[in-house]
Amino acid sequence: MEFDSIINLAYVIAATLFVFGIKMLGSAETARRGNMVSGIGMLIAVVVTLLDREILDYKWIVAGLIIGALIGGIAARVVKMTSMPELVALFNGFGGFASLLVAWAELEKIESLGWQLYTGQMGTPAQFSSFVIYLAMLIGGVTFTGSLYAYGKLSGRVSGRALVFGGQKFLNILLLVAILGIGVVFTWGENLDTASSLFVIGVCLALIFGVMGVMPIGGGDMPVVISLLNSCSGLAASAAGFVIGNNVLIVAGCLVGASGLILTVIMCKAMNRSLGNVLFSGFGAASQSSGDDDDREPKAISAEDAYYVMEAASSVVFIPGYGMAVAQAQHVVKELAELLEENGAEVNFAIHPVAGRMPGHMNVLLAEADVPYEQLVEMDNINPIMPTVDVAVVIGANDVVNPAAANDESSPIYGMPIIEAHNAKTVFILKRGQGKGFSGLVNKLFVMDNSRMIYGDAKATISAMVNELKG
Repeated sequence: MEFDSIINLAYVIAATLFVFGIKMLGSAETARRGNMVSGIGMLIAVVVTLLDREILDYKWIVAGLIIGALIGGIAARVVKMTSMPELVALFNGFGGFASLLVAWAELEKIESLGWQLYTGQMGTPAQFSSFVIYLAMLIGGVTFTGSLYAYGKLSGRVSGRALVFGGQKFLNILLLVAILGIGVVFTWGENLDTASSLFVIGVCLALIFGVMGVMPIGGGDMPVVISLLNSCSGLAASAAGFVIGNNVLIVAGCLVGASGLILTVIMCKAMNRSLGNVLFSGFGAASQSSGDDDDREPKAISAEDAYYVMEAASSVVFIPGYGMAVAQAQHVVKELAELLEENGAEVNFAIHPVAGRMPGHMNVLLAEADVPYEQLVEMDNINPIMPTVDVAVVIGANDVVNPAAANDESSPIYGMPIIEAHNAKTVFILKRGQGKGFSGLVNKLFVMDNSRMIYGDAKATISAMVNELKG
C-alpha cells in the first residue's frame, strides 16, 4: 500500500472516531467515553499529519504540547463549575484565533513563494486559495473577539445587558459590506502587496465586527451565543483545513460546525424565538414587561418551616438554575433528594434546555453530583405532570420558570416555553434576594399564592433541610 493511501486511511479512521465520539456525547452515560474516543481520533490525525508533512524539527511542537498541557491541566483543576460557560467561550475564541493565524501564515507563504509556485504545490486555483484564506481569517476573527466579549459578559467583567445605540444596525451592515467588499477584491486581485494590505484591513474589521455582533445580545441569550460561536469555531477550522489542504481538519471542522448549529437551533426553539431575533432584537436592553409594576410582596418562609411541607410531600421536583451553580449546591441537593426518596417521595429534576449560562449546564452539574440520569426529566415531559407535584423547588432559576412567558403578552419572553412550576401545589423558590434574572425581567412566580421564597445561600438552605430530615 502506498504511503498516500495509508495517510488517507488513517484520516478516515480519525474522522470515524470523531463521529462516534460526538454521538456518545449525546448521553451523560457515554459522554466521558465519547471524549476519549474523539481524543484518540485527534491523536491519530495529529501524528499522521506530522508524518505526512515530513516535519523533522519538533521543538516548537513539543513546546506547544507542554504549554498547552499545563494550561489545560491547571484550568481543569482550578476553574470552578460556575465558570465553565466563560471557559467554553474562551476555548471557542482561541480556536477561531488559531484559524486566523493559519490563514495569515499561509498568506505569508504565498508572498515568499509567489502565486505560480504556490498554486503548483497546492494544485488549486489562485482564486480558490485566496477565498479560503480570507474566509478562515474572517470567521476566525469574528469568533475570537465575539467569544472574548461573551466571556466578559458571562464572567461579569462587562455588563451582561444588551448594549444598543442609535444606528447600531446600520453600522453593523456597513461593516459587513466593507468586509465582503474587501474579500472580493482580495480574492480576485493578483498584486501580493495589495493583497497583504487588504488582508490586514480585513482582520481589523473582522475583529471589530465580532464585538459589534455580540454587543446587542443580552445575558439571557448567552447559551445560544455560546453554541453559535462554537459552530463558528468549527467552520473556521474547516476553512483552515481548505487553506492548508488537510482533509481531516476539514471533516473535524464541519462536524463541530454542524453540531454547534444544530444545538443553536434547539436552543432557539426552546425559547420560541428565531436566531435572527436572538442576534438582532437587543433583547434584555430594557425590561418592557407591564407586569414589572406588580405591587404584591413575595411571601417568605424559613428552611425549617419548609421542611414540614417537604416531609409530607409524596412527589418533589427540583428545578435547578444558575443559582445552584453559584452556590455549588448540587451535592447537597442530591443528598436531600435521596433522603426524600427514603421518606417515600418520588423525586425528579426538571431540566430546561437553556437553564444556566451554557447548553447542558445543569446536566453537567447534576452529573458531577452523580444524580441518576433517569431522574433528569426534560421540560416537555415534566410539564404535563406538574399539577400533580406536591412541591416544586426552584433553585436559582428565574426566566425558565417565569409565568409571564405564558400569560403576559407584553413580556419580552411571552411565548417562550417554560417549566410550569407555578402549576405545582407548592413552590419553594431559593434565592439570595428578590433580584431579577440574568435577562433583567421580574419573575411573577415570586408573588403567586402557592409560592414561598426561601432567602439565603442555596447550599446553606438545602443543608438545613437535610439536617432537619436527618434529625
